[in-house]
Amino acid sequence: MPNQDVQLAADDKLVIDVKTQTMHVSLKNGFSKTYNISTAERGIGNASGSYQTPLGRHKVCAKIGAFAPLYTIFKSRENTGAICETINAPTTDDLILTRILRLSGEEPGVNSGTNEDGTCVDSYERYIYIHGTNREDLLGTPASKGCIRMANADIAELFLMIKQDTAVEIHADVTTAPKLTLA
Repeated sequence: MPNQDVQLAADDKLVIDVKTQTMHVSLKNGFSKTYNISTAERGIGNASGSYQTPLGRHKVCAKIGAFAPLYTIFKSRENTGAICETINAPTTDDLILTRILRLSGEEPGVNSGTNEDGTCVDSYERYIYIHGTNREDLLGTPASKGCIRMANADIAELFLMIKQDTAVEIHADVTTAPKLTLA
């Protein structure tokens, strides 16, 4: 259970807790909700090619799929016109469904640009998204290839409520993270 003392910002914000596999949504209009999600099966990390979920401050830099039906399959951020009909079927496919919230890192050397070793750690260049999944049965467990997966109905709901540039914070454990507020 997430720490009940976490202070969410007065501005719109999404806080992803990798430890509990949840996303806490706090909107300045008073809306607040927690969603079950899945982060990377390989854990946390910011390096390109790691298939890990990057930590730190991000923002939603693009919203893709506004009028697509639930379970629409996207490839390279384009609507394929196909609908996934095998939700929760055992597969290694990590499909991107329904909506995409593309993230860009806000911390140079951590999740933006390259780190001190010259390794790409850029969440935008890594194509890190919040998106619907064909494996809703795995929500609540680490199962993605780096992105944040949500139930299709949940990502469609969230997509309508937030705007581009919404703050996104990804923490290994929000109970030990610094106070979760943005100026």
